[in-house]
Amino acid sequence: MGRDVVSAKLDVIFKKLFTENSDLLHSFVASMLDIPPESIKEITISNPELPPETVASKFSRLDLSLNVNDKLVNVEIQVKIDNDYRDRTLFYWAKLYTSELKSGEDYGNLKQTITINIINFNMFEGSDYHTEVAAMIKGKNEIFSDKFSMHFFELKKISKHPKTSREQWLQFINADSEEDFEMVEATSMPIIQKAVKVIYDMSEDTKTRELARLREKALHDEASALKQAKSEGIEVGRAEERNIIIEKMRAMGMSEEQIKAIVSSK
Repeated sequence: MGRDVVSAKLDVIFKKLFTENSDLLHSFVASMLDIPPESIKEITISNPELPPETVASKFSRLDLSLNVNDKLVNVEIQVKIDNDYRDRTLFYWAKLYTSELKSGEDYGNLKQTITINIINFNMFEGSDYHTEVAAMIKGKNEIFSDKFSMHFFELKKISKHPKTSREQWLQFINADSEEDFEMVEATSMPIIQKAVKVIYDMSEDTKTRELARLREKALHDEASALKQAKSEGIEVGRAEERNIIIEKMRAMGMSEEQIKAIVSSK
């Protein structure tokens, strides 16, 4: 029986992995942005901490905010399907874009802002696992501004036989079991083989396993709360519709006994 391993697909593990291993982060960012690793002169993590109250709380968001060669980069991994994810990531892009502009500064000082969204559900049609969204001028093949950039990586579309460093990193993140990680080790470059070793070490650490357990519980509680809220919303909607129908029947001159008989039969 294989060992029980933590997965980088869980946001707390993802963040801990890359904040504590700068060489892994360097390789990962270069691969996701498809740029030469040597072109990255500096990466600074703006939010390296993992506050306990955030880890264990429902409806919290764990991301990785970076300064990469004077560009603002936000990395987020989203496991559960979210119908509002496009709007949400656009909102956080906008917040990040304006975050460093001080009062009185020229708008020209705004930095190129990039989001890297790793999602465990399908958002776009087609088999391509990578979609880049840019600000284009409608009707023209012309970019309006290169300061806007969003990358979406759909894990469910990743090949089991990766060819590029980007695909190898995504296969690593998508791994859920020791068997998965063994496949990654066998087909990956040395830096990702090191990442697998780090995952194994994290899996043996009691504090890290407890961190993962608390986060998984919080995500489960969040999903349950959203499901209940949706169910209650449907019931409220049905009750409101029922009251409207009753008022219409009253306006038609029906007696309360007739209305009760009709409503009770539904």
